[in-house]
Amino acid sequence: MIRVIAVDDEPLALKQITAYIAKIPYFELVASCHSAVEAASVLEKEAVDAMFLDINMPDLTGMEFVQSLAQPPLVVFTTAYSEYAVEGYKVEAVDYLLKPFGLADFQKAAAKVKKQYDLRGAVSAVSAVDADDALFFKTDYKIVRIEVSRIEYVEGMSEYLKIHVKDEPEPIIVLLSMKKIEERLPADKFMRIHKSYIINLSCIREVSRNRVLLGGEVSLPVGDLYRTAFMSYLDRKFLGK
Repeated sequence: MIRVIAVDDEPLALKQITAYIAKIPYFELVASCHSAVEAASVLEKEAVDAMFLDINMPDLTGMEFVQSLAQPPLVVFTTAYSEYAVEGYKVEAVDYLLKPFGLADFQKAAAKVKKQYDLRGAVSAVSAVDADDALFFKTDYKIVRIEVSRIEYVEGMSEYLKIHVKDEPEPIIVLLSMKKIEERLPADKFMRIHKSYIINLSCIREVSRNRVLLGGEVSLPVGDLYRTAFMSYLDRKFLGK
């Protein structure tokens, strides 16, 4: 499924777009947003593959919003102003829908989104764990192989992840969501302890005052939402009084 958001400050236009999204079998609506600011908040929390985005919005226009993103999702601009079409293609928009548009035009734009999505998916950012207990990540126009056991922790940074690897001086930076990598890492070896951190449980050196100390004096916080699960793990491993 292609995860999609709709962004438009006009309630009726937003309602129409979300209704059209529901008619596309390979689309999954993640959120309907009334502003670019609201959409930015969604992108920080959710994995989004594509967005249908109005250009002419107050505070932050759709064009400005896309230009502010380091790695934007696939974009289809929607607007009532034809003069924006050329600008839309300057930011590599997949398509441009001129209001008012019907379902047929929307379906054509959706097909273009799917084509681009499939091309991107030909080389995914991260593979499944292979037989040698490793993952493949796409970073800096190349694909690197990392043994899962060498990953010390994963740090979430907005649209990107920093993957900290044993004996590597710098983390590997990839365009990926915390949710996606959490799904791929072995649940018996890795645990999310904070909205921004997933740790390799075998790298824990100390736990004190709601913080976890890893190798290299790395100290990470345990978030409130994850504390119960983490303490349950410690209880299962704890020996002594």
